[in-house]
Amino acid sequence: MTAAFAAGLALTGAALTKAASAADLVFTSWGGTTQDAQKAAWADKFTAQSGVNVLQDGPTDYGKIKAMVEAGNVSWDVVDVEGDYAVQAGKNGMLEKLDFSVIDKSKLDPRFVTDYSVGSFYYSFVIGYNADTVKDGPKTFADLFDTKKFPGKRTFYKWSAPGVIEAALLADGVPADKLYPLDLDRAFKKLDTIKSDIVWWTGGAQSQQLLASAEAPYGIFWNGRLTALKQTGVNVGVSWDQNITAADSLVVPKGTKNKEAAMKFIAFATSAEAQKDMSVATGYAPTNTGSAALMDEATRKTLPDAQQATQVNADMNYWAEHRDEIGERWYAWQAK
Repeated sequence: MTAAFAAGLALTGAALTKAASAADLVFTSWGGTTQDAQKAAWADKFTAQSGVNVLQDGPTDYGKIKAMVEAGNVSWDVVDVEGDYAVQAGKNGMLEKLDFSVIDKSKLDPRFVTDYSVGSFYYSFVIGYNADTVKDGPKTFADLFDTKKFPGKRTFYKWSAPGVIEAALLADGVPADKLYPLDLDRAFKKLDTIKSDIVWWTGGAQSQQLLASAEAPYGIFWNGRLTALKQTGVNVGVSWDQNITAADSLVVPKGTKNKEAAMKFIAFATSAEAQKDMSVATGYAPTNTGSAALMDEATRKTLPDAQQATQVNADMNYWAEHRDEIGERWYAWQAK
């Protein structure tokens, strides 16, 4: 979910079809089934409650946010972004401070709260495999990097973001509590061992297609995409061993003309009920700590919340501080 692939994503939710009026709010996200769920769980219900029409736009584009803010012409009011970007953008003056007299942060997972952002939802990078093609799929990241035990193609997330580098280090034996600071030399050396066998996915829909077709019968995926794929009847195997967690965040670009409505929308979207609805629809975990109690046990067991014993939390502050230098090296390595 990075800005780097924003231009390549097609927004499948409702499009931004008219200029926003004073009674409108523009919500921008990544498109696809995730934004469809955000629209149904948050936007439509917020409109029914408040009378504020929530227009949909996207995909999220960090360059566009910067251009809007610097030009003083901000047309996006609430944006779904990656957690490390939220930290960085807040420090760089791109975002409005959130109004926590309106947004109740006491009920939100503190891992995903800053002065400028709150968690939209959180997800795990997990190992997935096509169980019709591979009867006994990889269970650990070390398995996934073992081309003798598991020959052929595997699929990884293309863009520079938390996930794949951590997985490479875990596969190479780095303990989960010793991941940071990231040893990039070691990570890329490990990635070199499978580079010719990697098929890169640029968005969630592509990752699902690669797995379902068995073009890449195993790889690393957002957990919610595997949940959705299972629901279509594809025989998907999942391993949660050392699942790597990260979160999307909701932010308000600096200079929005609808700041008050934006804060109310975020308050609604992060409420226990709205977060529960989003989780049930997507398989991603809620950031409101009261949402789990509103779900049935079967649903709760499918979410990252239920896998905390083996969870590895990606360090968003580290990534925010180093995202540019990591990205530069990441794309140079891919281009070799």
